Amino acid sequence: MKKIITLILFGMTIFSNAQQKIAFTYDAAGNQIRRELCLSGCDPLAKPEKEIKEIEALVDEDLLKFSKQDRISYYPNPVREELYLKWELTNDTAVSSIEVINMNGQILKKMSNLQQLTTQNLAFVEYPSGIYLVVLNYSNGKQETIKIIKQ
Repeated sequence: MKKIITLILFGMTIFSNAQQKIAFTYDAAGNQIRRELCLSGCDPLAKPEKEIKEIEALVDEDLLKFSKQDRISYYPNPVREELYLKWELTNDTAVSSIEVINMNGQILKKMSNLQQLTTQNLAFVEYPSGIYLVVLNYSNGKQETIKIIKQ
């Protein structure tokens, strides 16, 4: 009986293909853009690949927002190398500084003198994987915070 159980377990390990059951697709920057779970008889290589957009080809529909009324857009989240931020200037407010903060509360990067800008790229390549806060400080004293995941 022990031999039969051992043979069954051995056979199951040989015939299981765990590496082919989950397929990941990455863009040129190394950001994960698709994850597929294949449960029975599918070949992840058989499907045609979608065209991957470069950062220069981003359109407003690609940018993430918390709500339609939000003035801050960002791409991608989770991020691997670089985060693209875009915000709208209004009459009485402008972004005066941006801070990148880790979950321990340490300010890792602070950028200031941004009053005339509406976009900014933030490099995340030197940070370890984890959760970070990107804080936009406005000239009127208000703040907006975005939670970013670094892979």
